[in-house]
Amino acid sequence: MKKSVTPSPRSAGEKVGMPGLPLADRSTPMPVRAVVASRNRHKLREIGVLLADAGLRWDLLSIDEVAPGCALTEEEPSFEGNALSKARQAAAASGLPALADDSGIEVDALGGAPGVYSARWSGEPCDDARNNQRMLRELAGVPTERRTARYRCAAAFVDPAHGLELVRMGACEGRLLESPRGTGGFGYDPLFFIESLGRTMAEIALEEKNRLSHRAAAFRQLAQALAELELVG
Repeated sequence: MKKSVTPSPRSAGEKVGMPGLPLADRSTPMPVRAVVASRNRHKLREIGVLLADAGLRWDLLSIDEVAPGCALTEEEPSFEGNALSKARQAAAASGLPALADDSGIEVDALGGAPGVYSARWSGEPCDDARNNQRMLRELAGVPTERRTARYRCAAAFVDPAHGLELVRMGACEGRLLESPRGTGGFGYDPLFFIESLGRTMAEIALEEKNRLSHRAAAFRQLAQALAELELVG
């Protein structure tokens, strides 16, 4: 397994780019072309905005655009492992640097479950309504103060051509209600109550959710790490 790469110390004022690639001319930057290990076009746009906010001008492609036969399996026991695995699969199938993420909900009263099994907690095919019903059954009788939980996300970047792998984590804290509220979002959003807002994740606007979400936090940190490496090809 390849290890994450930490840039080596360099003298003040020294400019570096991705190993083996010339540093872009800042006056006419060339976008880095990368594949996102996802079939969700909304996710591509969201990631693109977060990269742009960090000063990275990247041309992102979905896995279906470059390797539609890639299955993107998730068989690791951690969010970090699944995100890295999907990024490696996408990079190998496409020949491009790859971005990927894996996320879910961790409930303290359930020992961190369902965790990486969040989407398929109630079996296949994945069904949000059945998952929420199971959550309510599992937490029946659990008092408010013990219903704490968090959404967690791992965001990964893999570039096999240059031996580079990065992973960053993001989280959003909340607690689970005894009945759903709101019609927006997906997953466990109708039960996930954010104390500072006084609303569930399903009751807030998409723009606000993207600003507060675990996925946005993870990709914001990943984008900053990439920007610090000056990975503008």
